[in-house]
Amino acid sequence: MKNFNKNQKEQVEVMALFGYEMTPCQPLSFRRRGENETEVTELLRTQIRFVGGVALHIFDVLIGRDKARLEFNSRDLSWYLT
Repeated sequence: MKNFNKNQKEQVEVMALFGYEMTPCQPLSFRRRGENETEVTELLRTQIRFVGGVALHIFDVLIGRDKARLEFNSRDLSWYLT
């Protein structure tokens, strides 16, 4: 797996489970452009930030032993790996 670049956002495709118990959304896996699907091993934390009238849903996750952050933009329904 490539290293996660903490200084840039990369748009990714995410498979997520919506409406699961106390967590309204849980990312299960994601796919970077030109790569295979990567499984999210654990959801660590979620938060919502409002930026310029847009809600950003932020998910801190574990991928194996690596930490990563996935962001969901509620305006254009896009996912980013940060």
